[in-house]
Amino acid sequence: MKKGVSLASIIICLIASTTILFSNDSNTVARSNYGMVSTQDSIATHVGVAVLERGGNAVDAAYAIGYALAVTHPQAGNLGGGGFMLVHIASENKTIALDYREKAPRQSHQDLFLDSKGDVDTSLSRYSALSVGVPGTVLGLETAHQRYGVLAREDLLAYAIKLAKKGFYINEGLANSLSKYKQHLNRREATKAVFFKNGDVLKKGDRLKQPALAKTLKRLKRYGYRDFYEGKTAQKLIAYIQANEGIMSLEDLRIYEPVWRAVVTGNYRDVQIASMPPPSSGGIALIQALNILENFDLNKYGHNSADSMHIMAEALTYVYADRARFLGDTDFVDVPIKRLISKHYATSIASAITTPNISNSDVIFKQVESVKESQDTTHFVVLDSQGNCVSNTYTLNFNFGNGMLVPSLGFFLNNEMDDFSAKPGIPNAYGLLGNEKNKIEPEKRMLSSMTPTIVFKQNKPLLITGSPGGSRIITTVLQVIINIVDHNMSLPDAVTAKRFHYQGKPAILFIENNVSEQSLDTLKDRGFKIQSVNRIGSAQSILVTKKWNIGVSDPRTASTRALGEK
Repeated sequence: MKKGVSLASIIICLIASTTILFSNDSNTVARSNYGMVSTQDSIATHVGVAVLERGGNAVDAAYAIGYALAVTHPQAGNLGGGGFMLVHIASENKTIALDYREKAPRQSHQDLFLDSKGDVDTSLSRYSALSVGVPGTVLGLETAHQRYGVLAREDLLAYAIKLAKKGFYINEGLANSLSKYKQHLNRREATKAVFFKNGDVLKKGDRLKQPALAKTLKRLKRYGYRDFYEGKTAQKLIAYIQANEGIMSLEDLRIYEPVWRAVVTGNYRDVQIASMPPPSSGGIALIQALNILENFDLNKYGHNSADSMHIMAEALTYVYADRARFLGDTDFVDVPIKRLISKHYATSIASAITTPNISNSDVIFKQVESVKESQDTTHFVVLDSQGNCVSNTYTLNFNFGNGMLVPSLGFFLNNEMDDFSAKPGIPNAYGLLGNEKNKIEPEKRMLSSMTPTIVFKQNKPLLITGSPGGSRIITTVLQVIINIVDHNMSLPDAVTAKRFHYQGKPAILFIENNVSEQSLDTLKDRGFKIQSVNRIGSAQSILVTKKWNIGVSDPRTASTRALGEK
């Protein structure tokens, strides 16, 4: 680690004194010989780099970033949600997954969101206190830090505390989210008291202070995670939820535990993949897709050619069908992981894929519907100078969760209960359906598509990546990897290249604007239904090369930042 005073260090010194942080800079590509950070928020990126420059490792930086995003990126960064983290420890040559996904409260039951007619009441599963899963973020971050962190947690929390107490100036990314979700935020007075001014949401350049959140973070700094799960914060949280007719209890908080899990692994061409196991479907789906596509010469077909997209879409139909059919929380259901990620199984699928023919997705899904999730997660990646790295995705589900901000605590509550199958055959918030394996059960973790991933070459990290985007996370991560491995793209090109998404149900090929008209016309002639979209995913990635560590923060989202140690 090179010694010296960097911009990030200066900014954090200002945070630690009395100056309000103003960081609207957005730099999506960075290079360094040392550590690297990429997040969806420029302030959080500076926090992470400052931690590295103080001698912290990748887990220390991830801890500080996780709490900073809860302040500066409240639409998805959180205390009231949950997520998944991949950690690689270079000295042990070990990669491990941390599952801190939310869980269903103990009083949950299969009919929780059904009305008197037996129909799903989506207002309950999305916007009520019943929609809240037991939060895992605080104990997740604490668990990772307890095992692998080297700096004092109190010092790492100080960044988020200062940002909440002293305030910061809203950047374009947060301003865009506030504007887009104005109606969602306008439902409750507590939310308007923080994020509205003169009857409208705060704008870019407005100063945002969050004193209640600062007090909550101070208690965490003083008393540790137990305050959130057993102490004053827990009591305030449960009192608010129950006052709003929720079913979560103090006992639900007290017994919550994250779980260290073995990563799912696979090989693709000359690289090795490590990704998240269930209850995330991301790792299995990613490896299954890569195994199928390994049977095709994608480089020969060309990037985003009609044949390339056709073959990938066909492969993804099978992947998402298997996701809906087999995947759920492995603490409750058996998932045939070995079979799903086996090369033999992938070869059998690949043999059924031929152009210009399109498979019948109804036949492939066999009465099982796909599941679509909120696209409103956030992802960050960290690499330190020792080669340790973290890939982390966490979320509230919807942007700003269920819209309920606990007034005395200052943070939003998740609505992750909507990710369960409230009723087999009935769609969740995003039009996708699940099966019995993802039904609501007490203390169960809901299925997810979050795909924090580390790609290795010759047993050393090559690519640390991930993305928000709900069910589109899998296809985003898949295309970043294929762009690098098959199409020999640089990381900036691999991330910015136009993307598409297909999952069989709905049978629509979503393609970003400005893809070749020739490719689109050919796909239409073959029978694909095509829908143009502005963006798919927001990949945060770090590529390790012999000369540089290269960070790229997806420019599809405003105010993102990649930054390296100096």
